[in-house]
Amino acid sequence: MLSVVNDDGTTVNRSSLIDEIVREGARGMLAAALEAEVNSYIAELAHEKDEQGRRLVVRNGHHQPRKVTTSAGVVEVRAPRVNDKRIDEATGERQRFSSAILPPWCRKSPKISEVLPLLYLHGLSSGDFVPALEQFLGSSAGLSPATVTRLTQQWQADHQAFGERDLSGSDYIYVWADGIHLRIRLREARSCVLVLMGVRADGTKELIAMSDGYRESADAWGDLLRNCQRRGMRAPVLAVGDGALGFWKALTEVFPQARHQRCWVHKIANVANALPKSAQPGAKKALREIYNAEDRDHALKAVAAFEKTYRAKFPKAVKKITDDTDELLAFYDFPAEHWIHLRITNPIESTFATVRLRTKVTKGAGSAAAALAMVFKLVESAQQRWRAVNAPHLVALVRAGADFKRGILVERSSARAA
Repeated sequence: MLSVVNDDGTTVNRSSLIDEIVREGARGMLAAALEAEVNSYIAELAHEKDEQGRRLVVRNGHHQPRKVTTSAGVVEVRAPRVNDKRIDEATGERQRFSSAILPPWCRKSPKISEVLPLLYLHGLSSGDFVPALEQFLGSSAGLSPATVTRLTQQWQADHQAFGERDLSGSDYIYVWADGIHLRIRLREARSCVLVLMGVRADGTKELIAMSDGYRESADAWGDLLRNCQRRGMRAPVLAVGDGALGFWKALTEVFPQARHQRCWVHKIANVANALPKSAQPGAKKALREIYNAEDRDHALKAVAAFEKTYRAKFPKAVKKITDDTDELLAFYDFPAEHWIHLRITNPIESTFATVRLRTKVTKGAGSAAAALAMVFKLVESAQQRWRAVNAPHLVALVRAGADFKRGILVERSSARAA
């Protein structure tokens, strides 16, 4: 291994030198960002003065050095201090400057907090966190078992608050529903995580609800949907899900106004299971002709062609399509820009793919509440990277009842509008 020789003859391991350079760069950038934040705060309030004309908001040295655990390792910083003499008229107390970059309580970066639930899901106990991360981060600061235990308790509280929040101010026009089998510390071997995601009127995606349910039963889905309804959730215009009868039965009972769209990925898998391997490539190509058709009329012709080709030899496979044609083609009544989003439950599947790959069966101690809280924190982090649906401005029109023919908005004539 290469080493660097200092002037005094000592050597430094090159890998350690690289880490030190990275940490020093991170420390310098963080210090510069904190200085800029304070300078901006003081400059913005430069006009605030007392009766003698002296500024009420000025610099006041630095706080004591603080070690912060980041993905670059442990960085020591000295945050600049502000002397704010202004009085809050509402409370009568002195106003205080609080850094948005480095809050007073912060001892670890959000990225480090994201790693902890991931390790927990992977089966690592709280006592193993320190040796697992100490070598990587260069320190065990802020990673004691007690700290991890407090974090898991906070995550459970966050998940509980999420499940009790008011939904009356959030209008979800489209929703995706799926049961994700992660096999992590849930109540029963056949338990799964029931997930409901939605699209708001501005086109952004959002996690609506998440709970554990037995076998994706109608009762489990009904409990989740009724809970959302009690908290103010409106009926979505369109719900997308797989063929699980439990969800559709519950949706019809709780939100009978919502239209149904079956997921094409799940449907193709179900059809393939009813065919011999030799027939599967041709059948899958024929099915793609259906959901990739130019419009509903062409899709219906593709359904007829599929039925004609496979009905004689594989009636069960054909029945899986013909029995659900209306629910498989519902997306054609919505904006063409949204079709790619509405045909499948990929928004849920893609989010949980990484979680599923990084989890395994664990037989250690742990509750369903703790496991769900860990999953919730991972999804909450992933949610920040979800992109809005295509043509987000059309989502509000869907809620307003606008007509779309062949995926194109039908403009209402002035006479009809009157």
